[in-house]
Amino acid sequence: MNEPQAALAEFKRGTEEVLLEKELRERLDSGGSLKVKAGFDPTAPDLHLGHTVLLNKLKHFQDRGHEAIFLIGDFTAMIGDPSGKSQTRPPLTRDEVIENARTYEEQIFKILDPEKTLLVFNSSWMSGMDAAELIQLAGKYTVARMLERDDFSKRYRSGQSIAIHEFLYPLIQGYDSVALKADVELGGTDQKFNLLVGRHLQEIYGQKPQVVITLPILEGLDGVQKMSKSLGNYIGINEPPDEMFGKLMSISDELMWRYFELLSFRPLEEIGAWQKACETGANPRDYKVRLALEIVTRFHDQAAAQKALENFESRFKRGLLPEDLELQRLPAPDPKGYPIGRLLKDAGLVKSTSEALRMIKQGAVRIDGERVSDPGRMIPAGETHVFQVGKRRFAKIEVGFMNLAE
Repeated sequence: MNEPQAALAEFKRGTEEVLLEKELRERLDSGGSLKVKAGFDPTAPDLHLGHTVLLNKLKHFQDRGHEAIFLIGDFTAMIGDPSGKSQTRPPLTRDEVIENARTYEEQIFKILDPEKTLLVFNSSWMSGMDAAELIQLAGKYTVARMLERDDFSKRYRSGQSIAIHEFLYPLIQGYDSVALKADVELGGTDQKFNLLVGRHLQEIYGQKPQVVITLPILEGLDGVQKMSKSLGNYIGINEPPDEMFGKLMSISDELMWRYFELLSFRPLEEIGAWQKACETGANPRDYKVRLALEIVTRFHDQAAAQKALENFESRFKRGLLPEDLELQRLPAPDPKGYPIGRLLKDAGLVKSTSEALRMIKQGAVRIDGERVSDPGRMIPAGETHVFQVGKRRFAKIEVGFMNLAE
């Protein structure tokens, strides 16, 4: 496989669509350095593994000599991205945006090479655009085309309000590509419309339209809904090694392969061989450990990852906890998690919450071999632990998530 073909295969890995692949192939064949853009609105202070799906792809381009452009949408964040929203989203204040953007700068360089990354803010060109210029930009797209977007059309048909400023969001995101003269833009599948607006505007402004690459939205720890801090099903890239390792070990065996595909840097052939091994009797836990070690090493270091593994395994060995317990799944009754007393009752380890609290007071309750002293302890959704009451009562519980999206 020659260099452009190998590069194309790597760039396509884990993607949903490449629009248009022919154009990307032609640009790679030309041998020049491409400007590859990925934009993030600083709507929350912390990045999680879901965000890194795009960052990893940006790194793939960077590692092959292309210019990685990390765009912080500080201007668009004050509008509020309407993508996938069923109602108008309130914009952030300037102070909130600036504070969140500052933390993004610190976090992205855990993946990208700071010496080879162009970090830009779209306020640097949008703040200088006057009202007349913004109206001219708005004149380059029609309301009919805007209503082709799925979330806008659904809201329009159902009689839900669409604020005028929401139409400006995809236009400004598209104009970012004009300002940067982007060759390639990366985005989640929910951003496809906005990315195509960028292609349209580049053509109008006399530029060669960018190639659009969409990537899947990573599911959170529940394996159902997108990873999101508001849903509590996330793994933050700044989390301590033990917490990150434990969360990765709690995901389902099926979800593990999805994480390998979108988060791991291991060769796909190797991952495929591991999956076949599991289908013929290998223990999926062994490969989940490999995934957890790789991810924790990336965001901390190898020593921290190895220590997290040792701590994870010692929690079971210290208490001589049985390893053949059948997994129970209990949905959390509260967004903050599952109250320990109620969980012990619902799992059948005690007859009542009052008995559970009495056993905690007596020091007879353990989680993964560690004694529980706080009767008000909450077990977060997404975590799996072995609960013990007395010497002989055990239960392995996975705390499920509430559906907060409804």
